[in-house]
Amino acid sequence: MATGKNIQTFFEGRWHEGDIHVMRAADHGMWLGSNVFDGARYANGLTPDLDLHCARVNASARALMVTPTVTPEEMVEIVREGLKRFAPDAAVYIRPMYWAIDGGHSAIVPKEDGETGFAISLEEIPFAGDDVTTTLTRTRFRRPVLENAVVNAKAACLYPNNARMLAEAKAKGFRNALVADAVGNVAETATANVFAVRDGVVMTPVPNGTFLAGITRARHISNLRADGYDVRECVMSFEDFHEADEVFVTGNMSKITPVTAFDDTSYQIGPVTRRARELYWDWAHSTG
Repeated sequence: MATGKNIQTFFEGRWHEGDIHVMRAADHGMWLGSNVFDGARYANGLTPDLDLHCARVNASARALMVTPTVTPEEMVEIVREGLKRFAPDAAVYIRPMYWAIDGGHSAIVPKEDGETGFAISLEEIPFAGDDVTTTLTRTRFRRPVLENAVVNAKAACLYPNNARMLAEAKAKGFRNALVADAVGNVAETATANVFAVRDGVVMTPVPNGTFLAGITRARHISNLRADGYDVRECVMSFEDFHEADEVFVTGNMSKITPVTAFDDTSYQIGPVTRRARELYWDWAHSTG
């Protein structure tokens, strides 16, 4: 079931109207989970970091032993052609995807240099307004490590664990979960990277191989540092978030979302969060 509306699908070399069927029952990606994706955004007439998202989906494919078949540059051009099907003021979620078709050793391993499925889905999904916020709670579920999951890829097989986190948070009356890594330090939320601000210092969990350090996360770090902020990637505890003056999450879907509560701790939407949003869109407009 689609999340958005006005869906356009690129498959087998051309654009199709609607959410068409692209995978077969015996495809490796269907029954053994060798599928990866990435997400970019078209908003305000802009596609920030589209090239980096297209490059990352190829890296994710390789991490799952799936052979990528489209260069990032080709992917960017395909997406730009597809976006012409939408109104200039539309907000579109851009999702390139790969999956293995052929099984190799014991059927479990994708066949080396086997056939690869590729599609791009464009969905019109509204962009969150500046007044949209979220709330966080703790969850008993944790982020895995590279030794037991493909955490170095944006892989579909990781998301059932995220779904458990979100379902638990919703049952507790919150919208998202602040998630620990294997040893109990904060990693990210169930859907996005996370930042905390205390006494003007911006902190975010250091990448430790348990979560993807996102493209949008990196852009916020770069923008804030260029604006003179002290931004630190460090080991963070849950207590660091309870003691914070501001908390915000970052990801492709909404770019930046202020957090107003973490369990029994409340926050205001602070000046650093507002400045980070302003810097992001100033940067996006400056790059076209």
